[in-house]
Amino acid sequence: MKALESLAREAVDVLGGAARALATPTGLLGAAVETAWVGAHALTYPAGLLPGRQVESHHGYSIEHLPPLTRSLAATDIEAASTPILLVHGMLDNQSIWALMRRGLRRRGFGLITSMNYSILTRDVRTAAAQLAQEVERIVEETGYERIHIIAHSMGGLISRYYITRLGGDEHVHTLVTLGTPHHGTYNAYAWPTGVSRQMRPNSALMRELMQPVPDCATRFVVYWSDLDELVFPQYLGGLHHPDLDVRNIRLHGVGHMTIPILGSVVHSITSTLAALEPDGDEADHMVRPLRPHL
Repeated sequence: MKALESLAREAVDVLGGAARALATPTGLLGAAVETAWVGAHALTYPAGLLPGRQVESHHGYSIEHLPPLTRSLAATDIEAASTPILLVHGMLDNQSIWALMRRGLRRRGFGLITSMNYSILTRDVRTAAAQLAQEVERIVEETGYERIHIIAHSMGGLISRYYITRLGGDEHVHTLVTLGTPHHGTYNAYAWPTGVSRQMRPNSALMRELMQPVPDCATRFVVYWSDLDELVFPQYLGGLHHPDLDVRNIRLHGVGHMTIPILGSVVHSITSTLAALEPDGDEADHMVRPLRPHL
């Protein structure tokens, strides 16, 4: 009985916190932006179903024609500018979600941006992680870079994390940035009786496997989660807490699940982190707040 009462109090607290986040001016604006972007993304979704990878490469030795931000990164850190970046979408989505992120990375001076599709019928995170491993190996072989960066949205973050921590992917991934990923599960997954949804439930076999020791993992993790994420519930489960991993959690205020990859302050923060312009990764933007640990 006490356990049920405690669970009920926690549910009330979580729902109250989400309601308070929504009731703020930033929360109301965020909900409106989320609604508008979901509609716009529905229009671009078919283009993302085209087969194959989307690769944007901007290599060259002349920088005079480049805009200031691009020229600055290329001139100060050519290795950072040339390190490949792989974009991994979320559940039931495709590479079209990255249109604005890709543009922001390109404007900041990153020269090789690749996105991949995995099947919307994927039933197992582990299977998708094996596919990701093949894609990373292909990028490493084609570019000559031994380590790359991955930016992943939603379930794509779990796929990438599994590859890095369970399949030895830290050998090839310098930084994993996750956006709205249910790192400790989401109770919303109980609404869908599919195999991959069951894996995203708190304390599932997959979640327990991901919490196993990862000694000497060489990848750094940058994790964005939002107090207004409608698909990760409770929202704080979007933070990543693992004793063996180098993790920086960043809390977003008033940002919906689908909006995170297009938010200007997030794109700026990611590009600054990957360019090593701000070693500690701190952002001054009012939309970005330090994470308060909940676990």
